[in-house]
Amino acid sequence: MPEPVEAPVILSNEPGSFAWRVLAERHPALIKKVRDAFPYGPEQHRALDALLAQSTDGVIEPLGPGAHDRELWQGWGSGHFGRSWFDVPFLWAESYFYRQLLEAVGYFEAGPWQGIDPFRPFKQAELQTVEAAEELAALDRPVDPAAPDAEGQALLLSALWGNRADLGFRIGAEGDAADAIDSGLVADQSELLWTLLPEGGRGALCLVADNAGRELLPDLILIDHLLNRQRIERAVLHVKPYPYYVSDATTADVIDCLRHLTAAPGAASEVGRRLWAAMGSGRLTVRAHTFSCAPLPYAEMPDDLRQEFANATLTLVKGDLNYRRLVGDRLWPASTPFAEPTAYFPGPVAALRTLKSDVIVGLDARTEAALTAEHGQAWRTSGTHGLIQVRSPKDA
Repeated sequence: MPEPVEAPVILSNEPGSFAWRVLAERHPALIKKVRDAFPYGPEQHRALDALLAQSTDGVIEPLGPGAHDRELWQGWGSGHFGRSWFDVPFLWAESYFYRQLLEAVGYFEAGPWQGIDPFRPFKQAELQTVEAAEELAALDRPVDPAAPDAEGQALLLSALWGNRADLGFRIGAEGDAADAIDSGLVADQSELLWTLLPEGGRGALCLVADNAGRELLPDLILIDHLLNRQRIERAVLHVKPYPYYVSDATTADVIDCLRHLTAAPGAASEVGRRLWAAMGSGRLTVRAHTFSCAPLPYAEMPDDLRQEFANATLTLVKGDLNYRRLVGDRLWPASTPFAEPTAYFPGPVAALRTLKSDVIVGLDARTEAALTAEHGQAWRTSGTHGLIQVRSPKDA
């Protein structure tokens, strides 16, 4: 296989760019949102104000001497401290912002705010929406018997789109209606994905989760489907060891979702009970590796994580951030084959992603040209398009 084309690492120093808007606009708004969500005291307010000033107009400062992971971040951020947040790799700057946000609210420090997830109110609100209830109710509807494993494909697409396209629409859709939602896919290798998870399969699935709340529910329902239909023998759900990127899933969020499922009426409750039992028997396990919160691409994963992915029948990587880490947060030519920047991955890997950042690979030239002609570059970041990409054993 030829060497991948080198592509520049994405920075945030171009005013008006997506990465610049995240640091200059999204992060300040998030600080206000977090500040208003809890009755924090003066100490947390001062720290949040300092983070706002530092991350917008100041330079990157190291964690305090008492931080448990100070040395780790010193290594990850070698050469970045003392520089503008906008002049270092976007992936690193965005990740460090969230680590500093946890520091500001006292998440790791012994005291009354230790372990209090600053994003929990937003995650909880997602579970209580009418839309979430309607999606779970859709599990009681019959699927189209004419389509092979129509339910599995519907669940796969629901996991991809998260809260953009509800499960009820997907399961109940036929013909043109189903095609309408699938038309947002800029790449669709779902047929190849299913060949890696055949019925009667005895392998393991690693699912690297993205968001909590309403978007974690379809991930769990998909896992239940694969276990219940005996496409896999066991599943490992990778979540974050602590709050990260606003809505990223942690173990506590998994438990919240399982409780929500078991308390729901109809088929959703059955799914919840099966998953609860699967955790008790070891068929479903939750993994919270520290590397999940590292500001690094998966190409730099530690050996124990590499071995775990190598042993999996398939690793399913969910969401935009995980995609950036999977292929590298770089300005790749969009036509770069998906197999090239993922060649390092130790086993078969598939990406389910709604496009919310500039990174994209695996498109043919005509698709890219048509998208750009119709939407400019907004199609890369608007969340209105998605993809299913697979690197199978034959690509290794």
